[in-house]
Amino acid sequence: MTPAEPPLVAILDYGIGNLRSAQKALEHAGADARLTSDPGLIADANAVVLPGVGSFGACMDALRATGLDTIATDAAMAAAVGGRPFLGICVGMQMLFEGSAESPDHLGLGVLPGRLALLPDTEKRPQMQWNRLAIDRPSQLFSTVEDPVWVYFVHSYAADAAGAHVVATCDYGGPVAAAIEHGQLWATQFHPEKSGGTGLQLLQAFVLAAQHGD
Repeated sequence: MTPAEPPLVAILDYGIGNLRSAQKALEHAGADARLTSDPGLIADANAVVLPGVGSFGACMDALRATGLDTIATDAAMAAAVGGRPFLGICVGMQMLFEGSAESPDHLGLGVLPGRLALLPDTEKRPQMQWNRLAIDRPSQLFSTVEDPVWVYFVHSYAADAAGAHVVATCDYGGPVAAAIEHGQLWATQFHPEKSGGTGLQLLQAFVLAAQHGD
């Protein structure tokens, strides 16, 4: 890849959700973004994205049916120790964990410790709104974003806000895990592709990491 070429970003296509919006947003951020289930293309990519919408169980079933679960696990684990960047979005973030209360009989990918829990009974579910983030520690993902950081959420379950590698939270009946960063493994509970200019900045940071291979 020459410096002038956009980095190849493989968006794992396991036949669920509106993956096209993530592709368009990544293209706008400067990537050669491709929806794919081809192991060869995924292996050649400079970065990998795992989107997800709907229920945890349905997404895990679809991911496993396409055989992409092992590929996603290996790519995410490699990213966590400094390999090529990996981004999980919404349920794509949730699947990185061990499991979810939404689908107790389904195992997650187990890249990150813990299980997803239902949002508080005091709040409307799903959280379907813009919400302000609190950036809890230095993060490459949020390095170019200035306060206030508003992003768009659609979810009813969330990871432990005090869990390992959480870099951003929001307040929704208490602190809610909004983003994690572990090495080059990034994941957002919110949808950057639906979060306007702020979301574009976050995706540009991801694309830049893919471009530089750092």
